[in-house]
Amino acid sequence: MFIDEARIRVKAGDGGNGCVAFRREKFVPRGGPSGGDGGHGGDVLMSSSLSHNTLMHFRFNPEWKAERGGHGEGSNCSGTSGKPTTLQVPVGTLLYDELTGDLLHDFAEPDETIVIARGGRGGRGNQHFATSTHQAPREHELGRPGEERHLRLELRLLADAGLVGYPNVGKSTLISRLSAARPKIANYAFTTLEPNLGVVQVGEFPHTLSFTVADLPGLIEGAHLGHGLGIQFLKHIERTSVVVHLVDVSDEPDRPDPVEDFKVITAELKSFDPALAKKPTLLVAAKADVANPEKLKKLSSYAKRRKLPFFTLSAVTGTGVEPLKYAIAELVEKSRPSEEEIAARKAAVPEKIKRAYPPPKPKARGRAR
Repeated sequence: MFIDEARIRVKAGDGGNGCVAFRREKFVPRGGPSGGDGGHGGDVLMSSSLSHNTLMHFRFNPEWKAERGGHGEGSNCSGTSGKPTTLQVPVGTLLYDELTGDLLHDFAEPDETIVIARGGRGGRGNQHFATSTHQAPREHELGRPGEERHLRLELRLLADAGLVGYPNVGKSTLISRLSAARPKIANYAFTTLEPNLGVVQVGEFPHTLSFTVADLPGLIEGAHLGHGLGIQFLKHIERTSVVVHLVDVSDEPDRPDPVEDFKVITAELKSFDPALAKKPTLLVAAKADVANPEKLKKLSSYAKRRKLPFFTLSAVTGTGVEPLKYAIAELVEKSRPSEEEIAARKAAVPEKIKRAYPPPKPKARGRAR
């Protein structure tokens, strides 16, 4: 089951209470206060992992807590600190604050770890309240409560290229030809109900290039308003760097005008996110083995006027698969970030975390009243 959205509640551990105790030994007169401090509560952390590809473990377990800190003890013994809880999320997960809607972090790289809820500070024992005029204090501090947050997780697939188009135009068949993915293939609309990912390898060793392709469920007019499968899967196209647009040019009576089909789906992508219309796009005439010559000619002329890379494809027979694969690889390689850009993005992560989760201000230490 592919779960790409989840809402969770996280609660960091409370700090332990400070202790009131006095040193009482036979040969130690006036031992004085010896109450230890409470331990700090455990933090709740979130880390991106390549071992997860869905948010299913959050959908059915929405409550997560860290261990609270131990209470202070006599003989100036501090309580144990609570163990932190680390939540694993897939790479590509967006973390939102459920109450404000603010984006807290984007897990774009593996092994990114941030603190999403800080544990409470442990309370001070009575040893801290002793003064020259108040030598037997009975004051102590209670532990501070840990942070509690309501969060929303949204997973967006990280793929280099995305296959888009009307339902039943051959996207699933194409990804099965390009990669080892084996999605469900059938001759009816909305066969694909969840995105499928495939890894494509181009070239011979040692000069090989690998990239990922996402087969997205079919779109229809009004998808950005919730029609068909709605915007449930449109968001996964935002992460792709190349859009491969398949248009049916067969004699299907439901699809009389291929140019209009291309314009409708392009308008849906633009309505959802204007940046999608600016991505490198490959226009593919699908089902070329049973193509209508008039439709194919009309779509080819339109692509030439718009200066779009145009390919004819028959995923069933394999015609045109290799040229298309190499064209996708070329665009993917051009759009990938340089090492300098990756290093700059990683260097900015600590600053992001600092802004999203400012450290608590230290409170003035003084005698309790």
